[in-house]
Amino acid sequence: MTLSVNRRQLLIGSAAVACGQLLRAEPTEAAPKPYGATPSARQLRWHQLETYAFLHFTVNTFTDKEWGYGDEDPIVFNPTAFDPDAIMRDLKAGGMKAVILTCKHHDGFCLWPTKTTEHCIRNSKWRDGKGDVVGGIAAAAKRAGLPFGVYVSPWDRSNAAYGTPAYLKLYREQVRELLTSYGPIFEVWFDGANGGDGYYGGAREKRTIDKAHYYEWPTTFAMIRQLQPEAVIFCPDGDLRWVGNEKGIAGDTCWATFGVPSSANQDVHASDGGTREELMTGERNGPFWRPAECDVSIRPGWFWHESENAQGKTPEQLVDLYFESVGRGASLLLNVPPNRSGLLQDSDAQSLAAFRRRLDAMFALDLALGAKLKASNMRGRFGVRNLADQNPETYWATEDRVRSAEVMVDLGAQQHVSIVRLREAIALGQRVRAFGLDAWQDGAWMQIAGGTSVGACRLIRLENPTLTSRLRLRIVESDASIALAELSVFGTVAG
Repeated sequence: MTLSVNRRQLLIGSAAVACGQLLRAEPTEAAPKPYGATPSARQLRWHQLETYAFLHFTVNTFTDKEWGYGDEDPIVFNPTAFDPDAIMRDLKAGGMKAVILTCKHHDGFCLWPTKTTEHCIRNSKWRDGKGDVVGGIAAAAKRAGLPFGVYVSPWDRSNAAYGTPAYLKLYREQVRELLTSYGPIFEVWFDGANGGDGYYGGAREKRTIDKAHYYEWPTTFAMIRQLQPEAVIFCPDGDLRWVGNEKGIAGDTCWATFGVPSSANQDVHASDGGTREELMTGERNGPFWRPAECDVSIRPGWFWHESENAQGKTPEQLVDLYFESVGRGASLLLNVPPNRSGLLQDSDAQSLAAFRRRLDAMFALDLALGAKLKASNMRGRFGVRNLADQNPETYWATEDRVRSAEVMVDLGAQQHVSIVRLREAIALGQRVRAFGLDAWQDGAWMQIAGGTSVGACRLIRLENPTLTSRLRLRIVESDASIALAELSVFGTVAG
């Protein structure tokens, strides 16, 4: 039987491909296998937010305190011009992608008409006790397209039952009310400040609890997963970890993975287990995906105080915090507290908007979009152009055996480079351990930056813009084959 030429070529070609696959010993068209701990779907959605707002607002706003004692008369809460839509406009102008409200702080005062306590908004003067701040903020956030989250302090300095098993039932009911009355919740935030002196229904004493066991967190977590399965939890053993400080700064090396640190090392004020250094840095190849959340206030305090109106952070300071949090693979949770009118202070809103304008200008010109990219190794269809296609779902990957590689970026002409942004394909885990960045200058490669972790986002901000026509990204070391989703190169915008 004689085969046609075309059929013979097809069979020969198929045999050659099969032989090649045997020699290479890997299916280069297949996606890389996940490495180590990987993020859940809810964590992946959270990573996309990057920058979002905290609203600290309660009786403290009117008593000029940071921590209320729990004996406040609810009548003091009376914002004169509360406008949640105006708050959302200011937050969006500042580039905030979501908002979390302190629905209940340590003083125990609830900003919604809860059925669990009289220390709540029902007994305030505001709107004759018929108002609902949580409802107002949640509805305005929905109109503005901002995901809404709730902060619910476990510590309650007002409640007489705090420290006893009876309080846990009441507390879970408060959480339940919030999770079933205000639509989708993207994050549930539990503070680490627990136990101490307080009003406690008139006892006026100090109460100490076993923070590791008293709250029975697994029971509360199970309820949250049932009622709001897409919500991330900020709490010890939750989806996110505290970054170890309230300055908004992650470690220059900041792994999204984390372990179970010794309780003996826990910082006394920590919202999570571990030393400040452990929390800022994370644990490379840790068993759990628990990325860092960097909380910081735009003011010296967390609540609004008239005496701090001139002490807010400048736009330049906020830009620095962005690079020291989001730029290191963490998130930036920026507190912007409403004032006694129920609005953001003008100076805070102005600083926030100027911060966003500065970031927009910095990231306006991506030189990689028009550049020629070439990689030292590619994994079939996971080609190097995926680094600059503006699609977060695609990525450049290397073959399994390749754990160090280079990407050349030919800009075509001399350009001033200010910022380089890298992102790993984190759905596959955090893999890169070390990288370097070089610029072609005076006929040779000169290293201009380097680092360790990449993760969800690594921003390389050059102290001075570098004039070059070519860049070289070197992945020096990786725990598995490389999977990089983005390589953006931002230049200086004229004018």
